[in-house]
Amino acid sequence: MNKLENSIHDNANGLDYTLVNDHYLPNLTAAAPAEQHPIGRWGRLHKKYLQEHHPIRYNQLLLSGELSGYLAKLDKQAEEQLVLTVRQMQKAEDVTEALKAENQLEWVRRMNSIRNRAEEIVKTELIFV
Repeated sequence: MNKLENSIHDNANGLDYTLVNDHYLPNLTAAAPAEQHPIGRWGRLHKKYLQEHHPIRYNQLLLSGELSGYLAKLDKQAEEQLVLTVRQMQKAEDVTEALKAENQLEWVRRMNSIRNRAEEIVKTELIFV
């Protein structure tokens, strides 16, 4: 019986293989991200969505080392979209500082409503796609 080498290199695909029991397994490693990016609420929400509904896309981003940057960029974009949407809805519904001075409870009620609707828009357009 021939003794198998502990490691081999395949020139056809450029991969190295290591002998484990009686099988050669490829030496694969995930690419390290170039730099760490902070990921906020929207990025974490989209990450969970990708893991549950688009696992192939999630694994591609993870193995290429692009996941962190992708999620950080999406998080920033979603936060900017939320601020813009809230501002536009405030203007359209005439929720002003004058209303805040006159009737704080009404202002809070209307702002909470605007914020909740704006968050749903961001989730629909950016996060769950």
